Amino acid sequence: MAEPLKAMYDLPFLRQFAARVASAWAPFQEEAFIRLVTADGWEALELKSRIRRITQALGATLPATYPEALDVLLAIHKQCAGFPYLFFPDFVEVYGLEEQHHDRSLDALERFTVQSSAEFAIRAFLLKAPERTLARMMEWVLNPNEHVRRLASEGCRPRLPWAQAITMYKRDPSPIIPLLELLKRDPALYVRKSVANNLNDIAKDHPAVVREIAKRWIGRDPATDWIVRHGCRTLIKAADPDIMALFGYEEHSADAEGFVEHASLRAMEEEARIGEDSELRYDVYLRPSSSQELLRLRVELGVFYVKSGGKVSEKRFLVTDKKAAPGTSFSGAKKLSWKDLSTRKHYEGMHRLTLVVNGLAVAETAIMLSHSQSEQRSGVE
Repeated sequence: MAEPLKAMYDLPFLRQFAARVASAWAPFQEEAFIRLVTADGWEALELKSRIRRITQALGATLPATYPEALDVLLAIHKQCAGFPYLFFPDFVEVYGLEEQHHDRSLDALERFTVQSSAEFAIRAFLLKAPERTLARMMEWVLNPNEHVRRLASEGCRPRLPWAQAITMYKRDPSPIIPLLELLKRDPALYVRKSVANNLNDIAKDHPAVVREIAKRWIGRDPATDWIVRHGCRTLIKAADPDIMALFGYEEHSADAEGFVEHASLRAMEEEARIGEDSELRYDVYLRPSSSQELLRLRVELGVFYVKSGGKVSEKRFLVTDKKAAPGTSFSGAKKLSWKDLSTRKHYEGMHRLTLVVNGLAVAETAIMLSHSQSEQRSGVE
């Protein structure tokens, strides 16, 4: 099993970093810093808590004033590149939020994001001084460095994972739309992915806003078309009629004579244990039509996961996205893992499975999930 990300902050890493700080500021007490970081409770801390612990240890051991402490970090930041150094922007978030430090702090985030990422730290500044911070982010849109341009979009995502939500943009995303407009043809895929993810965040609270943007952006530039497609993925999963039509997916008719004549979904084994995999096979038969125009189809597997309280929650997995002619059929297989993840824990019970074509369930089956044999032997209830 791979080590958790938090394990990267081991003693060799901390000692190497402390030596770099001391090379830029001789009074730095390396051992005192390491003692503060690894004090009581360190082993139990998760990733973000460890980042904050390092930040606070720096606050206690760097020069007493924020500008002087920041100068030390700026002196060494180019030697500290990569994910582990998220505590550089975190230091700015914790100690540089006061109004008199605003411009200097954003200057620092602009530099630190190139080596690591300031997408989490910038959010505190948006929440404290939204107009002033967003104005600076609009300038970053034109920055020659793709990491800075990405920060402009990623930092204002309403629902950025691992970060506090920006409630004001969940309520009203209109202030950030002009920023996305400027980035929609960005030459860097890295930036375009962020724009798409920002749109997808907005779609969860304001689908009508994203529908309008999608209709306005589509067909003007291949790069922008990719953003629209990726940014509408939540609406596609929800089979939003306008978005499905925009991307050419065949629409289900209101009567019984839909374009799917028959479909089946079969589990190779009717039972499975937590930690194992299940193999599913499916067949879809399309109804003949006088038109031989190809049908655009999105086939998904819907899994109704049993939760701890007995309720169920559906999650859909893409099986295939294809075009097929009326009157033809296609088949395939899908493997479903029952292994626990950091984002999903499995529970015993009957799990309903559906085959979904363009948003409509056309076939279903079920699998009874139980504990693994080792859990049963150990007395897990």
